Amino acid sequence: MPELPEAEVVARQIRTRLLGARLSEVWVGRADIVREGFSSVLWYRDTILQSVQRFGKSVVLGFVNEQACRYVVAELGMTGLLLFRSVPTKYPQHVHVRLLFEGSCEPELRYWNPRRFGRLSLLDKTGLERYLTRRFGVDPLLVSKQDFVKILRERRGRLKPLLMHQQVIAGIGNIYANEILFRAGFHPNIQVSRLSVRKIERLHTIMREVLEEAILSGGSSVRDFFAPDGTEGQYKRRHLVYGKEGQPCPNRCGHVIRRLQSERSSFICRTCQVSR
Repeated sequence: MPELPEAEVVARQIRTRLLGARLSEVWVGRADIVREGFSSVLWYRDTILQSVQRFGKSVVLGFVNEQACRYVVAELGMTGLLLFRSVPTKYPQHVHVRLLFEGSCEPELRYWNPRRFGRLSLLDKTGLERYLTRRFGVDPLLVSKQDFVKILRERRGRLKPLLMHQQVIAGIGNIYANEILFRAGFHPNIQVSRLSVRKIERLHTIMREVLEEAILSGGSSVRDFFAPDGTEGQYKRRHLVYGKEGQPCPNRCGHVIRRLQSERSSFICRTCQVSR
């Protein structure tokens, strides 16, 4: 499932290749793929792509004409992809939306999603603000260390679910939560209330390091993710624990990585990740 690094890679590629281009046509193959605003789809014709942003795991395209600015919010879900037309599409029947552009090096952007857990929303400015307020907490790449400490000190419960709580910290999913916690040396079930300020500050530093490294590596193509130009993310080659059940701990402590099954699988070293 695409997480923050993958969504950031998508946003950067679209921004580089399509920003400033004119949207000449919008084709929607399935009405149910548009969560909100389907009736306004015609408004987007002959508009200019003015902005491309990432919020959490979503990519937001901002279009403008002489009257207003409106947005296409793309939720990638478990299997959703935004692909340029030059990329061969496996199972083309799962291309549900096509955005046709003029004045750019890429004439088309496609929304491909076989399992349809993700959706598109067509929103005005007020609708976007409401969407962002409702769905997203702080961005882990932008939140200050001081604010991060404050957020965690005000919370209770287990650490890993908190890192993955999108209304608290937006963008971290199971892959990166596992990698962050291993590097920080914290068991996923450690109670947040047990973390000192110093430990939370260390977690903040490692969280940013992991996410930034993953972005530079193009994200993690564990199963279905491809960037809009069709390239695979290479950060999976640098995973230390995710999917490594039974393999030796990277810290060479003499133990192996174990898998804990709860809401989402956790991969841990019982020696290197403290639970208290």
